Amino acid sequence: MDRFLYRIFIGSILLFNSIIGQNNSDSANTGFSFEVAADMRNYAEPEYQTAEYFLGVCDAIKKIGKGEFMVSPGDIDPPASVAKTIKNVLGENYFWYPVLGNHEVETEDDMEFLEEYLKKDIPNLTNEGPPNSLKTMYSFEFKNAHFIVLNQYYDGISTNALDGDISEATYNWLSDDLNKNTKPFIFIFGHEPFISMPDYNNGRMRHRGDNLDDHPENSFRFQQLLREHNVTAYFCGHTHNFSFAKINDIWQIDAGHARGKGDTGARSTFLKVFVSENNCKIDVYRSDENWVDYSLVKSIILN
Repeated sequence: MDRFLYRIFIGSILLFNSIIGQNNSDSANTGFSFEVAADMRNYAEPEYQTAEYFLGVCDAIKKIGKGEFMVSPGDIDPPASVAKTIKNVLGENYFWYPVLGNHEVETEDDMEFLEEYLKKDIPNLTNEGPPNSLKTMYSFEFKNAHFIVLNQYYDGISTNALDGDISEATYNWLSDDLNKNTKPFIFIFGHEPFISMPDYNNGRMRHRGDNLDDHPENSFRFQQLLREHNVTAYFCGHTHNFSFAKINDIWQIDAGHARGKGDTGARSTFLKVFVSENNCKIDVYRSDENWVDYSLVKSIILN
């Protein structure tokens, strides 16, 4: 090989390696997964530490391959038991992001635990909540995604003053946070849905009219804000039923309940969310009839 061709050959290799290296770098800054599980409540307490309850959900997550962290859209009381179960099964470095539900805000011990829990460093925190929200409202980022945790019971003064609403103070804080965001994927978490939807498998309905739709003007304004900022999805709980639907062009993903046979009216559920450079997919796992084994029942592509 003469010197001229050799230089071309070497240059091609360097260019190829540069491209591959850039692609690997891009991949390192995207491509991850996380879990969503809600409404496990007291079925994480010591007397329920069997595979038929929340422990079984954590075991299933570990079996299929855990993501980076878990977010729980409310009704997680007592949170100490939930945090301990997650830590025991999924490890010290698997962070749990709790979201306030109506049962936590009405229980003093729950609020005290969450206040202490959230006093420690929240991984990848980008924005703390407004005054007096005790870190029950915050945003964080991971790779190419922005995450927002809302407290729907905050009225601008107290963390537990409302019955499930998007107050003026919450709306203003959320709007400011969204305006500062530069990430392509945005996930918002709150306990109560825009509206109740029937369970995906058996059509059960719960909390009809007892959600954010109890305050329709505030709920509609909230939905409009999410649409304006191209929010990828809004995750919620409260109904114990898994469902997914586009409402006013916003994906509402109700995570259902993760309490195993603690609620036999609908199958126990957890979600595994995959985020890549250009796409987002949700794998839905639900318990089988034995309340122990979990299988993939649906994959949702968010677009």
